[in-house]
Amino acid sequence: MSVSELGCTYAALILYDDNISITAEKIATLLKAANLQIESYWPGLFAKLAEKRNIEDLIMNEPVKEESEDEDMGFGLFD
Repeated sequence: MSVSELGCTYAALILYDDNISITAEKIATLLKAANLQIESYWPGLFAKLAEKRNIEDLIMNEPVKEESEDEDMGFGLFD
């Protein structure tokens, strides 16, 4: 993850935590206050994501845990 993506992620989380609507302008304002210079398109991309997806769902979404084939077959390579 790039510094730009990480900065926008944290900015969006700050706005979400404070119940403030997540907009490109507000993300850019937070990044400017943090003295973080990023490409101008990043805040807009994150704001569009926040419009389309529920941030809480993104936060709470746990990665899928894949089981190995050994576990599925009931024995391991060195059993």
